[in-house]
Amino acid sequence: MTQSAVRATVRDDRREPDPEEDPAEGPANGGDAPASGTDGGHRPRRGRRLLKWFAAVLALLIAGSATAGYLYYRHLNDKIEKDPLHLGDNKVAEPTPNAAGQTPLNILLIGSDARDTEENQQLGGARETFGSTPLADVQMLVHLSADRTNMSVISMPRDTLVHIPKCTDPDDGTVYPASNGRVMTNQSLGHGGPGCTVATWENLTGIHIDHFVMVDFAGVVSMADAVGGVPVCVDANIHSRDSQGHGSGLKLPEGTHPVKGEQALQWLRTRYGFEDGSDLARAKAQHMYMNSLVRQLRENATLSSPNKLRRLAEKATEALTVDPGLDTVKKLYDLSTELRKVEPERITMTTMPNRYVGARVEPTEDAEKLFRLVREDIALDGRDKKPEKERETAPADPAAEDAEIAVQVRNGTRTDTLAAASGRTSTIAGVLRDKGFTGATADTTGASSEKRTVVRYPSADLEGDARRVAEALGIPASAVKRSTDVSGVTLVVGADWREGTAYEAPEEDDETPESAHALNGADDKACMHVNPAFTW
Repeated sequence: MTQSAVRATVRDDRREPDPEEDPAEGPANGGDAPASGTDGGHRPRRGRRLLKWFAAVLALLIAGSATAGYLYYRHLNDKIEKDPLHLGDNKVAEPTPNAAGQTPLNILLIGSDARDTEENQQLGGARETFGSTPLADVQMLVHLSADRTNMSVISMPRDTLVHIPKCTDPDDGTVYPASNGRVMTNQSLGHGGPGCTVATWENLTGIHIDHFVMVDFAGVVSMADAVGGVPVCVDANIHSRDSQGHGSGLKLPEGTHPVKGEQALQWLRTRYGFEDGSDLARAKAQHMYMNSLVRQLRENATLSSPNKLRRLAEKATEALTVDPGLDTVKKLYDLSTELRKVEPERITMTTMPNRYVGARVEPTEDAEKLFRLVREDIALDGRDKKPEKERETAPADPAAEDAEIAVQVRNGTRTDTLAAASGRTSTIAGVLRDKGFTGATADTTGASSEKRTVVRYPSADLEGDARRVAEALGIPASAVKRSTDVSGVTLVVGADWREGTAYEAPEEDDETPESAHALNGADDKACMHVNPAFTW
């Protein structure tokens, strides 16, 4: 993807046609097709290239052993595009290591709809979109647990309404102001590059992101060809094409069949013909493809062929844009080695729970629960052992006397639908002073939005103080976070504490919400249901 294309002016998403649509019919967002949701119905296209990243990354784990020498290694490295990891001002601190000194690994996988080459244009859509600003139409967070025993994947719908933070392009200094209100998340890519999509995810989820991998249209075609096809299943004959020309063109007989090349892209784009025609159905099909691809790469002995490995390496490195932490074949190989430690049965695919907001969607309370599980490194398959609270490690420095702890109280009670609760900083600062924290002060400079009450601290020497403040107020230890956004112990009163003086920690369970539509990576019996209107 050219850097100039990424930095072009963000186009109106209404000009963005769905490649599954007939260009003459206009964008998929038009007409009477509603957004997808739990109650069915069509929703604007998104996630159609969900799997490109995975083929590329796993291909490179194979390719690492196929490099025939230093010159060839340099040749592959030179083909990998690089872009900065994070373009926003506010970064989420890295997670605290577990008792064994291990930390999770979070990778944001981005599918760009870039149409900046003839190949991408042919695969991607109408002529008038050639060279236009790419959108991040596929966004998936891959969370590899600290102990490397399990992997969780969260897909975010392309039309999720989010606040895009201010992003600065380090190459030319262009500043993209924070969005005025909520806009579609896929527009984040046009605010300086993939580093702004990373910043947007961190802003929404509170999850620290270590790397990103981005692939364009042509990537999924070349990857599928290189691995020899990916088996997929339909429960009836399908032809994704209606009388008005809508559909991806996918045509398959009932049963399980390997798809590759453009047919693989058609599978990933198909909405017309799968289940209720919603984008949730499309995401389900993409998750099935992804699971099958993982098993294929693990089990397909033909990939031991040097020629196939070389072809795979060439195609993978051509397809990728990555952050500097992944800018060589060796780094990608090391990453894929970590990913390969997880058996398919410990991989859980999910879609971010969402609800309608007009023709768009927004995260629900279940989405915040899903984000919390990832932040706390809790496996989405429910097979983790319950953490033992008493094993919590002591802070490096013990807490000072309560009267010596300086605490700043901020108001984070604003939500997307409610104004900030007035007087909360003064009230809670008063509660702290009554408890002996005479150094507590109220920050009245303005309100922010924080779903859960949290105590933040900037450095290890203040961790004990932060924990003591949380303990005094009945705030759980999991809500004590290290952050570079604060200069001292800072209590942010969240939307869960809009009234009263006694904090009541919300009851939490560690079950993956049903609305996340979890799919296990070892499920090789999954088969897409075909809408009878699209059978033959």
